[in-house]
Amino acid sequence: MANKPALTCLALAALLATAGCTDREAQRQAQAEAEAREREQAAARLQQDYERAVTAGNWELARVHGAALLAQYPGTPAAAAVEPGLAEVTARAEAAREQRRLAALWSYARVPAGNGEQRTASILSREPVDTGGGAPAPVQLVIRDHPEWKRSAYLVLQGGDFDCYGGCRLAVKFDDAGAGMAAWRPKTDEAIALFIEDHRGLWRKMRQAQRLEVQFPVKAGGTRTAVFEVGGLDGGQMPGWD
Repeated sequence: MANKPALTCLALAALLATAGCTDREAQRQAQAEAEAREREQAAARLQQDYERAVTAGNWELARVHGAALLAQYPGTPAAAAVEPGLAEVTARAEAAREQRRLAALWSYARVPAGNGEQRTASILSREPVDTGGGAPAPVQLVIRDHPEWKRSAYLVLQGGDFDCYGGCRLAVKFDDAGAGMAAWRPKTDEAIALFIEDHRGLWRKMRQAQRLEVQFPVKAGGTRTAVFEVGGLDGGQMPGWD
């Protein structure tokens, strides 16, 4: 017959081992639950950042927070709440970034002139144009408000020349809508400029368009086309034009 004290010791050891395994499992479970709570809390904080950015209309920041939430904390309640609207937020963020790019294409200036101040808004063509003056160069579109010369809109070349001294007709497109516009080239060598007579009509239609295309005749022969991405024009820079 086995020794009773020995059996008792073995049973006690087995009991202690089982208790130890149970304690370790409980600790692991508690740790996993704590980590899950921390993860959900971190996700909730990121969701709050996302929602604040959405409320403020800061779509680019909202997109960053939303994308980070889905990437870092998938499966959390916060991720489930944000995911359905993230596609729209991303689209708005892309639109905001594009609008900022378009706005940066315009330059504005205010300088003393005569008895007042001259204001200009100008933009360069999207691509360089070969106008017969050597290497292709961007064409400039200028909107000007002068205290003495009043309002005008004109194109400026860096090389070559317009063939429009006696007046000419330009083929103009606002997005996909075509129009003809009268223009004239001043008899001066101070600047290679071509004035568009209906500057009011140009401004009005341009304010509703994203793309302006102007086809003009050049002395080198034939016509050239300049394309301007005009959608970022800030009308507040030219008071009274709108």
